Amino acid sequence: MRGLARVLVATDDQRIARTVEDFGGEVTMTSSTHPTGTDRLAEAAQPLHADVIVNVQGDLPLFPPRMVEDAVASLQETSDASVATVKTPIHTEKELSNPNVVKVVTDMKGFALYFSRSPIPFSRDQRPLSQGHQEVLAYRHIGLYVYRKDFLLAFTRLPPTPLEKLEKLEQLRALEWGYRISITETERPTIEVDTPEDLARAEEALL
Repeated sequence: MRGLARVLVATDDQRIARTVEDFGGEVTMTSSTHPTGTDRLAEAAQPLHADVIVNVQGDLPLFPPRMVEDAVASLQETSDASVATVKTPIHTEKELSNPNVVKVVTDMKGFALYFSRSPIPFSRDQRPLSQGHQEVLAYRHIGLYVYRKDFLLAFTRLPPTPLEKLEKLEQLRALEWGYRISITETERPTIEVDTPEDLARAEEALL
């Protein structure tokens, strides 16, 4: 992928480490006591000589590489953002109402206003958002993050926040502490594996 100097798999599981090493990948072993993946990422990132750290989580097995390139470019072009991530349009009511699908709303400059498991924004008049000839009900957040390294290390030292604990969404901690998150829009499809049904879809896509 363009813009990436090094790819590491951070894990505390020797089985994962052996699998990565078998295909020639690079592994960094981390503590088994981390409460979140971001804490694991921070440990792996601490000794690296890099200004920007990309976190592609294990529940995104089929992400398009260009999605990472877009998010990296977004952070590099937005000096007042501490993090960059990605959204994609939601076109179905089923996806909109699914609590495993995290929704995001942004301001006019593309910064995140809020993330939620609930359908947001709520349309009082039941009017979809407009995007060309296709109705967009809302936007789905894709859990790919690009961090400025200094922010990443500081973020993991911040206490969890009320909305974060309520929604079980770690990115809300950044918003509640006043940090800005830049959102890049993409139409590139991907599958996030959050449920057994998602896993079945991912396995089917690999056939």
